[in-house]
Amino acid sequence: MSYRKRLTLLVLLDSIIVTFAIFLAVWIVYPSTVIDESSMRVLVASSFALLVFHHVFAMIYKLYNKVWAYASVGELIAIVKSITFAIISAGVVQFLVNDFSIYRRAMFVTWLLHIILIGGSRFGWRVYRDRYIAKDANKKRTLIVGAGAAGSMIARQLHNGDNDTELLPVAFVDDDLSKQKMEIYDVPVIGQIKDIPTIVHNHQIEHVVIAIPSLKQSELQKIVTLCNETKAMVKMIPKIEDLMTGKVSVSNLKNVEVEDLLGREPVVLDIHAIKEYVSGNTVMVTGAGGSIGSEICRQLMTFHPGKIVLVGHGEYSIYKIDMELKKKYGQDDTEIVPVIGDVQDRNRMFEIMDTHQPTLVYHAAAHKHVPLMEYNPHEAVKNNVIGTKNVAEAADAYGVKRFVLVSTDKAVNPTNVMGATKRIAEMVIQDMATKSDTKFVAVRFGNVLGSRGSVIPLFKSQIEQGGPVTVTHKDMTRYFMTIPEASRLVIQAGTLAKGGEIFVLDMGEPVKIVDLARNLIKLSGYTEEEIPIEYSGIRPGEKMYEELLGEDEILPGEVYEKIYVGRTTEVDFALIGRMIGEFEQLDVVELKDELMGIVYGEKELVLAK
Repeated sequence: MSYRKRLTLLVLLDSIIVTFAIFLAVWIVYPSTVIDESSMRVLVASSFALLVFHHVFAMIYKLYNKVWAYASVGELIAIVKSITFAIISAGVVQFLVNDFSIYRRAMFVTWLLHIILIGGSRFGWRVYRDRYIAKDANKKRTLIVGAGAAGSMIARQLHNGDNDTELLPVAFVDDDLSKQKMEIYDVPVIGQIKDIPTIVHNHQIEHVVIAIPSLKQSELQKIVTLCNETKAMVKMIPKIEDLMTGKVSVSNLKNVEVEDLLGREPVVLDIHAIKEYVSGNTVMVTGAGGSIGSEICRQLMTFHPGKIVLVGHGEYSIYKIDMELKKKYGQDDTEIVPVIGDVQDRNRMFEIMDTHQPTLVYHAAAHKHVPLMEYNPHEAVKNNVIGTKNVAEAADAYGVKRFVLVSTDKAVNPTNVMGATKRIAEMVIQDMATKSDTKFVAVRFGNVLGSRGSVIPLFKSQIEQGGPVTVTHKDMTRYFMTIPEASRLVIQAGTLAKGGEIFVLDMGEPVKIVDLARNLIKLSGYTEEEIPIEYSGIRPGEKMYEELLGEDEILPGEVYEKIYVGRTTEVDFALIGRMIGEFEQLDVVELKDELMGIVYGEKELVLAK
């Protein structure tokens, strides 16, 4: 509040108190006396004099310049002095207009009332501030989106003295018209979701909490877009069942992540089919320490395999997933076996298969970084092609029932080394499917949020360093999926295997990378003026748009929710074998040409029937 407004308010308040007090004092002292015209004239003159002198001495003793929120004994003394001198001055006026007499008892009572009411108004404000305002002075004014069960729980916990959170609920918004103008735990519902920008501005909102657990991704995106028009930070609730059961409280509210905006409704898995070939059996996962491989391990553990073999080249990553699984599932009957081994080491892969005799293999080990593989094509061939061939042939030799290759959308019409080697890896397992009792299949999907190769960790790092955020091209688009969703669908696709299929996961709509960057900047609490976006140009081997299958490759309809399938025919493995035998003698350019020749020399993909 400005000084002028504050001064006007205090002068008006004191004027009312002074005028009221003198008439109240006369009524208290002379309750049954009828006031005649002469007495009324004296009373009015005394009141006017007291009003004037009160403001004069209030100015002298700076009663209108003090911060009453911190009033103490010094301020009380100033009030007593100011009122005392005002009463004395008014008494002099009364003495002159009342034939040299003073209503002493009335003036004394007026003095007492002034001290009580003037002092009370000042110190009452301090008490109110200390009890109601100061308690919340450092808390963030918060708008709750959703006045349902979750929103009500948040408001109740905050009003019940939850000091572990910095949020102060100010209002609700809800699209339910029947809740408008209602109050929940003294917090009013003051508008609908579309009103968020206006409400944030008008009510000085600093935080927005999204408290609708049933929100779909598109609805969440709409709310976040509205919030992005403001400077308010955005949070959202954990799972409603965790709130209801008391596992978490309001203090566990989480920031809205980009993953929340890009994620979709979870797929309902065929639990029975998965249990049938996982429970009690030995499962082997290569690349088990990577982002995808480790999540596949986590998902598999919920189906209680008899043994899970964690194969990886990096000892620390295998150590981490081994410790994590043992800590969480150590009491289960599943045997967890960490194994250090490189898929490029053929003998080691055969040794592992011989030792553990897995029923099911998930092959997630691969080099996936597009620009790095463009500079190191020989390593891409060794890991992605030869590594896949080693594991697949070992699986065939030791009677593995199902072999699932984790592939990528970059294998479709590849323009880079990584995509070409992954496509050839698919061709390897498709060739194996034609001559083996093992059911070999590939599962293809796009970018995975939170994986080591994802653009999001890079963007977050750039934001932490103050920017700029670098985007290769303003029109660059990618498909995105969360790690848990991708892993669940990989496991589900394994149950559908008949041999030789390429399963393709429904990645939803492609997302512009620049929009992803903008959302991440805003969700991190910055504006594009603070963290600018710069365009760095398309990197070696990158495509502007990614594909999952060609238009003529997809079966009409899904073979399972969010899973499609396509099939290739008659892979010429002789070309692949020749390349494997000679690639070390080829230079970088020659090897790239050889890879593309194999990929684009294959026969056309046709629909599986």
